[in-house]
Amino acid sequence: MKSRYTLTIVSIITAFFLLTGCDGDKAAQLEKLKAEQVELTKKIGVLEKELAAQNPEEIAVRMKEVNVMELVPRKFDYFVRTQGVVESKDNILVSAKTMGEISSVLVTEGQSVVKGQVLAQVDNAIILHSIDEANASLELVKTIYERQKSLWDQKIGTEIQFLQARNNKESLEKKLATLNEQLDMTRIKSPINGTVDAVNVKIGENAAPGAPAFRVINTADLKVKAKVSEAYVTSIKKGNSAQVSFPDLDKTIEARVSFVGRNIDVLSRSFPLEIELPNSSDLRPNMTAVLRIIFQSQPQVLCVPINLVQEINGQKVIYVMETDGKNVVARRKVIEIGGVYDNLAEVKSGLKAGDKIITVGYQGLNDGEFIKI
Repeated sequence: MKSRYTLTIVSIITAFFLLTGCDGDKAAQLEKLKAEQVELTKKIGVLEKELAAQNPEEIAVRMKEVNVMELVPRKFDYFVRTQGVVESKDNILVSAKTMGEISSVLVTEGQSVVKGQVLAQVDNAIILHSIDEANASLELVKTIYERQKSLWDQKIGTEIQFLQARNNKESLEKKLATLNEQLDMTRIKSPINGTVDAVNVKIGENAAPGAPAFRVINTADLKVKAKVSEAYVTSIKKGNSAQVSFPDLDKTIEARVSFVGRNIDVLSRSFPLEIELPNSSDLRPNMTAVLRIIFQSQPQVLCVPINLVQEINGQKVIYVMETDGKNVVARRKVIEIGGVYDNLAEVKSGLKAGDKIITVGYQGLNDGEFIKI
């Protein structure tokens, strides 16, 4: 047996050197060698089986040790991974409505505030003095009006006197209302319920409309904003499931896509999306988040680790364990794969549930080679 095996090897090697020394078509030479390789592999398999029957101890020594995994259907998710930033829906820079000197600051950073609460006071001494004067004048014009009205009701005096008294009273009331509005504008108020994140003013500094005086954030209403490649523009939709991971917190949250933009950015060729986050005391605006957005899910799919898939002669192959009589051999299977996600490849054909795929020791295996677990 061994002499026949050796003779076959020698003949193939001799043919190889003869062909490489010729000037014929190299493609034809390559095809011929491949065909001879296949034939040789078959003969090797036959000889190994014969030798196994004659010398089982010797074959056991030459068996390659492997590990196997039974192939079972499992859930398979199609997803896209991207990075985003946490933002607050209510993240507001608060400024004064009127110019003036800051006379008092009533809150500190980190303090919780409610909508309408006064954060700081702009100097209002002049307005308060004007209001006192208007109130004093109003008392007089009200008295004059009431007397003129009483006389007019009794048909005493002229209508002009009554109308002038009424006009004086109403004009002063409107002036007082305006002064009170101006007084209210000297108070810098929080527009939302939230937390004071920054205080940018001090007592004695001048405040001006449009100049940020405070930042107030509502940390109970957060979202993640991210951008996704336009390749997924028809795949990702509002309501898709998403896993939001925060590397700094070692925390993952299950959420859903709440907004998908329709505009494609010209420079980045991407579109925006948002994911609403549940209330959490650990989350902060501008925190980095890693998103895993699932746009399709298959409940029962055969899939294998992508690193087990080899490419031989342009074909995707994977090795499985099979029983050949009393022996256990490695069998090469040509497969067709679909999507590859999270280091798993969907198997569309070539394998079936229950197959035992070789996960360790598959490198360098030959079809029909003896193995042991």
